[in-house]
Amino acid sequence: MHKHSFIIILCLVQLFGCTQQANETNEKLTAFVNPFIGTDGPGNTYPGATVPFGMVQLSPDIGIPGWDRIAGYFYQDSIISGFSHTHLTGTGAGDLYDILVMPTNSRFSKRIKDNNFKPFSSFSHDKEEASPGYYGVTLLDYNIKAELTATARTGIHKYTFPKDSLSQIHIDLGYALNWDAPTDTYLKVVNNTTIEGYRKSTGWAKDQRAYFQIQVSKPFDTYQIFKNDTLVSSNSVKGKNTKIILSYHTLEGETIILKTGLSTANIEGARKSLSIEAPHFNFETYKQQADSIWEQQLQKIKIETADTNKKSIFYTMLYQAMLAPTLLSDHNGNYKGANDTIMNANGFNRYDTFSLWDTYRAAHPLYTIVHPNKVSDMIKSMLAHYNETGLLPVWSMQGNETNMMIGYHAVPVIVDAYFKGIDFNYELAFKACNASAMDDSRQIDQYKQLGYVPIDEQHENWSVSKTLEYAYDDWCIAQFAKALGKEDDYDYFLTRSENWRNVFDQQSSFMRPKHLDGTFVEQFIPKEYTPYFCESNAWHYVWNVPQNVEGLIKAVGGKERFEQKLDSMFTYAPTPEDKLPLFSTGMIGQYAHGNEPSHHVGYLYNYIDKPYKTQKVIREILETQYKNEPNGHCGNEDCGQMSSWYIFSALGFYPVNPAQGVYSFGSPLFDKATINLEHGKHFTIETINNSADNKYIQSIRLNGEPINRNYITHQEIMEGGTLTFTMGNAPKTDINQNKSISSKIYQ
Repeated sequence: MHKHSFIIILCLVQLFGCTQQANETNEKLTAFVNPFIGTDGPGNTYPGATVPFGMVQLSPDIGIPGWDRIAGYFYQDSIISGFSHTHLTGTGAGDLYDILVMPTNSRFSKRIKDNNFKPFSSFSHDKEEASPGYYGVTLLDYNIKAELTATARTGIHKYTFPKDSLSQIHIDLGYALNWDAPTDTYLKVVNNTTIEGYRKSTGWAKDQRAYFQIQVSKPFDTYQIFKNDTLVSSNSVKGKNTKIILSYHTLEGETIILKTGLSTANIEGARKSLSIEAPHFNFETYKQQADSIWEQQLQKIKIETADTNKKSIFYTMLYQAMLAPTLLSDHNGNYKGANDTIMNANGFNRYDTFSLWDTYRAAHPLYTIVHPNKVSDMIKSMLAHYNETGLLPVWSMQGNETNMMIGYHAVPVIVDAYFKGIDFNYELAFKACNASAMDDSRQIDQYKQLGYVPIDEQHENWSVSKTLEYAYDDWCIAQFAKALGKEDDYDYFLTRSENWRNVFDQQSSFMRPKHLDGTFVEQFIPKEYTPYFCESNAWHYVWNVPQNVEGLIKAVGGKERFEQKLDSMFTYAPTPEDKLPLFSTGMIGQYAHGNEPSHHVGYLYNYIDKPYKTQKVIREILETQYKNEPNGHCGNEDCGQMSSWYIFSALGFYPVNPAQGVYSFGSPLFDKATINLEHGKHFTIETINNSADNKYIQSIRLNGEPINRNYITHQEIMEGGTLTFTMGNAPKTDINQNKSISSKIYQ
């Protein structure tokens, strides 16, 4: 009896264990993604439907301009003015919003000046939902349910109408928001289910082109075409401000599907987007496909934790890290080039939306681990930009160079990819890197001549920041040149990489602005925000020498003085009287996690034999600066950079020097994480004794063998294996067990 009972209990335990394991294996990761994170506060994200790195970002627009609505949507608002097909994720740039679609009926006709008298409806978050590849909301004033999904180049709308004899779908090409303005639009009614045309616009990016074809599942009864809000009697119209209204009789609960194919090259490409990616009108199939695509990508990193909140944050960050760059080429390979002509991507997908001042730091290094096949096309896209313009992209989007921000940060992305074995034309890439570094624009001429960028009277001179970022990029070119056997270039750019010393002020131990005559500015308060630092102050930029941290430590006065300065960075808090700019958010002392120049600073304790201080501050940032709520980002998400910082840091390591192929250890957040690499191998991070209190690393093993260093290489990750952290609640101060990372370690 007892023996049989024991066997039954044992079987039940085993069955329960197998069931639990199966549930964990089959767990849908898309269910943890919260696309509303960042839609409130300074995050500037959008909640709408897209697929990884897709051309279409189909999302609701409030229709009212302003910084808070830079992505078209702001969680605190209460109206929706339609759904447009393109959006930027987490930037400070008010652009895109192409091809607005809005369903209406006879129940509500109010118009307001705030949204330029466009149709709108109130909505409630209680009747709104979003998940990867899907967005749904009830337009309360019309009682119309709107649902959105997407493929790579198409947006699919599903509108469920009440009974009404005047149900309508408005397609507005004149709609514009923030910096965006149409320059030329065109509409043509092909038949009673098909409309095609284009919307050309200017804004932050000066020459944008969105060609489209729209198909609807139900033939419209009638239509009205407008030019500059005046009705015209034609089946086509051309002008800056055009729109069409499709009219229907609808029954209670009747659905109409509208699908839009896009191309940046021509209408033919837009037609092909529809025919290949969205040939039918089954909305649920497209929604399921989008969910499956996201699920496949999210499965690349499997984490184990009992904290579902942190799980949601992690998978939302992984999701948001795949919203940019975005597809630019169509199925014919055609796209609007940065030389304002139609170009062709032969043998690769052309991407754009390269927010490189932000994303070179962590997003692109992350892609080399989880999306190496995509990285090849991204680099080829940057080289296509070089072929089109003679320079690498700085901040490019929609086939335009915006020249926003500073540096020539396509360089570290390219050099990092080269050393990690990504496929592209290496000689062409070096030529492109060299050309961008030797160009005379953006004060590079003065930088070459003087060894630093001097201050001038221009708005946003950013002289100190330019000097430091140019110097870092020069180090990257030097390493590239050395690997390719170009010794003269190596010597030249390595010398230039030390130009940071020319703005380092020994007296103040800060990077300090310099006049053209070589003298430092007299009035200098490091915590002040001045035109000499790019969206930062001297506290943020003094650490911006990732290519030679040892040299910086020595310049500051040695490890002890460097440690004191780092401690002050995280404790010297702004006073109520300090004037903090919009981008100074996520503050811990002078550290500003809401902006990119600070992102590597917490890891610098690893360079002075104090890794436990890195572990403490990184865990604090992870715990305080990200939340599973709409106001969950402490600053602009910036096309994946803010998210990528979290992904790396939660796994337990981060690329302080983004082109070094080395990752500095922090404080792992989860019990276990497995990176499922594209080539079939797996890299697992195990955390023993993990808890909120146990933030300090006691020992580290790689594949069972102890390692006495505080970094891991990219090659070690890609070979697969197991990294094991044993954690504790007290700092481990034995530096022999945590050998410092070195700038000299390369690949």
